[in-house]
Amino acid sequence: MLPWQVLDWQNLAERFAQLPHALLLQAAPGTGEIAFARHLARALLCEQPQADRQPCGVCPACQWLAHGNHPDFRSVCPEALADAPPGAEPEGNGDKKTKTPSKEIRIEQIRELLDFANLGSHRQGRRVVLLYPAEALNPHAANALLKTLEEPPADVVFILVTTQIDRLLPTILSRCQRIVLTRPDPAAAGAWLAAEGGLDAAASAELLAEAGGAPLQALILAQQDERAWRDWLLTQLAAGPACDALGCAEQLHKGNLPGVLDTLQRWCFDLLAARMTQRPRFYPARAKELAACGRHTDDVRLLGFLREIGAQRAVQNHPLNTRVLLESLFLQYRNLFDLA
Repeated sequence: MLPWQVLDWQNLAERFAQLPHALLLQAAPGTGEIAFARHLARALLCEQPQADRQPCGVCPACQWLAHGNHPDFRSVCPEALADAPPGAEPEGNGDKKTKTPSKEIRIEQIRELLDFANLGSHRQGRRVVLLYPAEALNPHAANALLKTLEEPPADVVFILVTTQIDRLLPTILSRCQRIVLTRPDPAAAGAWLAAEGGLDAAASAELLAEAGGAPLQALILAQQDERAWRDWLLTQLAAGPACDALGCAEQLHKGNLPGVLDTLQRWCFDLLAARMTQRPRFYPARAKELAACGRHTDDVRLLGFLREIGAQRAVQNHPLNTRVLLESLFLQYRNLFDLA
């Protein structure tokens, strides 16, 4: 477990004997929510748990889980998030195009899961299903899962993980016991990030701010390739009306669209914060640049543009044309500063 998850574990361990058939772990993204859920699954399947319900790590069940072949455990996630098995060949060869991994949890995956849930246990104990992120369930998959949650098989525990609870069906929410995981405090998150990333305190604080306090996301932001395009984009955004809108689209349209939208959204949020409170949240190290840009726009235009970014983020995994979308957004951004 991560340092900031200890209290959550203690609270959950006290209720191990009375756990419901379905748990919904709700957390901020990038705070280790999947690691916590996997730890919980290991504990539920461990055959020699420790006094605080931690998995022992040495029993047959723990060993099988460590090697990814426990017969009473299933993990369900979108193909785009699944780890490819070692030595696996990519789909397609020659002139054939490689199939793009799905970013949704599909109904076929849920049907396979239901077959597993209706079988008996191999170890005469619990069977555990880990499903993440729950908001990735497409409508057909969500409805198929709902039927099982309404009439759950005996001794099966479903662990669902979400970072966007507003995207889940109310009927799924009503059939799960929700546990809201604690956000990491800045001191613990900063110390962990500094140790993991080999960073000094100032760099850790800057990355944590940019990541909204999410240490695992901050660790990703610290990677050299990730840092390079984000710093380039922030320099363009800091130029305000001189932002090269078409150049941004050309440079970024083949990359990480959710990451681009996230950076643009956070920058514009900080522009608004700089105008209203003079205290940017995500980019405090760029406070002077934000203040300079903020003097040449207004709150109404910023709020309208933030709504547009929010609408695009809702469909960011299914853009019709990424380049055209980015051209439009960066042109709109540049026009924020075109005041009469």
